[in-house]
Formats: sequence, structure tokens, C-alpha cells
Amino acid sequence: MHKLLTATSFLIIIIISCNNNDEDQGLYTSKELTPVNSFTKGAEGPAVDKDGNLYAVNYSKEGTVGEINLAGNSSIFIELPDSSVGNGIRFNSKGEMFIADYTKHNILKVNIATKEISVYAHDSTMNQPNDLAIDDKDQLYASDPNWKNNTGRIWRAGSDGKMILLEDNMGTANGIEVSPDNKTLYVNESVQRKVWAYDLSDSGTISNKRLLIEFPDFGMDGMRCDADGNLYIARYGKGVIAEVSPAGKLIREIKLIGKNCSNICFGGKDGKTVYVTLQDKGNIETFNVEVAGREWKMMHKE
Repeated sequence: MHKLLTATSFLIIIIISCNNNDEDQGLYTSKELTPVNSFTKGAEGPAVDKDGNLYAVNYSKEGTVGEINLAGNSSIFIELPDSSVGNGIRFNSKGEMFIADYTKHNILKVNIATKEISVYAHDSTMNQPNDLAIDDKDQLYASDPNWKNNTGRIWRAGSDGKMILLEDNMGTANGIEVSPDNKTLYVNESVQRKVWAYDLSDSGTISNKRLLIEFPDFGMDGMRCDADGNLYIARYGKGVIAEVSPAGKLIREIKLIGKNCSNICFGGKDGKTVYVTLQDKGNIETFNVEVAGREWKMMHKE
């Protein structure tokens, strides 16, 4: 009996040790990166450039893009013109920054070196370009929610500066992302709490709409894929990041300090650091994961 108890106790210790292994390595444990209220309540659109600098909109005041450099110093990177206010941010393979300007119905392009800002695409019939996604061919996709009517659309930004409507009559389209193989476009509906998957063609058209996962409570906001194709979803109001497999299985929920997580991105020296904007705290949180982000991998191709 004593030997059995000893063996059982040893087994329990091993199991507990294995279960706590992620935390011991600092994985999936969120901490504050920037001070509370360093961003406005419109904190959104985190994105990391190829050099590892982190950007997010509405730093210190509305209508700005903030930068957190490799040394951890924060500052206003640019102020947007003409009362523009940014939301989602993405980088293309050339290192150019794109910003969803929801007040002016634009997608703006920023030259990182010169800080020159230009209008890349515009459509006055959009409700608002909200979040952005980008594929390996540098084609941009934008979600377009109508919060008043709980409806939304999906657009693609053409290189000719025109917006091409891909999907109409959706729920409140919000988070949007491309899979690592560029064959799937994911879009979530915040109010309806559904994540949809579409087949994505080489030319940027979508088809075969299907439900990936549906949540019973709280909202959703920005999304990013890791290099394995798992989808990290900001669960607005719940204060967690949900990791969902390409088959629609909930893998885990990563608990945050704040509740109103608006968007996420991957960065760090190996692409395994996740950054999350929090609108209730007005700051950015960060945690480490096991697999690098899909977009980070895309920017660091040899």
C-alpha cells in the first residue's frame, strides 16, 4: 500500500508538472507591455514590421499611429491627415504599411522610411473599412461592418485604387485573416458570434462559405493565424484570446488582464510573441506562444 501510494503520488507530480510546463516556460501568460491609458479607448490594429517594431493606432490621442521600438520605447509614429482615424494595420512584402481609415472610407498607405501617407484605395459607399488581411501576393482584404444595423460586407482592395465587393448581406463583419496556404479567408461577425471560412482563389475571389465555429457569448474582434493555420481570435468582452484549429476546434483560451481585446498580431525575435490591444485598459498586453505567426513567417522568407 505504501509503495502504491508513493507511485501514485509520483505520477500525480509528473502530471501536474506537465500541465504547468507552458506556464513555467512563460507561454500563454499575458502581461502588460505598455502602461494603462497609453492608448485611447480606440486602441486597435497592432502590426509588426520586418525589423520587429510594433505599431498600433490611437496612441496617446485619436488619429495617430504609435510605435513601440525594439528598446521598448513608445512614441507617436505618425498623425493621420484630414481627421482620419485608423483601425486595422497590415504590412506588405515591400514593408509598406496599410491602414484602414474608417472615418474617410480609405485604405491608407504609409512609406515607413519617409512617413509619407497616401490613399491606396477608396470607396465612399463603404460603411467603414475596419480590419485588414493580406495574402502572399500582397492583395488586401477589408471587413466592412455596419454597427447600427448589425450587418457587414467584405471587400478586396485593387492595386488600381478601387475596392471590389466580395460579399454582401453579412452580419457585423469584423476580424479577417488569410490562412498560411492562402487558400482560405476567415471573417468573423462580432454580434452574431460566428466565424466563417471561404475558399480563396489566387485572383482573390471567394466561394464555398461555411461556418468554422460559433460562440455562445461575448463578442469577437481581430484575428490572426499562426504558421500552422490555427486562428487566434480576440474575444471582446470576455478578456481572452481563443485559439481555434483549421477544423473549427477550440484548442485553448488565453486569459488577458483586460476584457475588451480589440486586435492581435505576432512578432518578437522569432514570431512567437503575441501583442493584443485592450480598449478598456487603453494599452497593449503580450504573451508568448509555441508557433510563430503566419504573417511574421511571410515577411521573413529567405
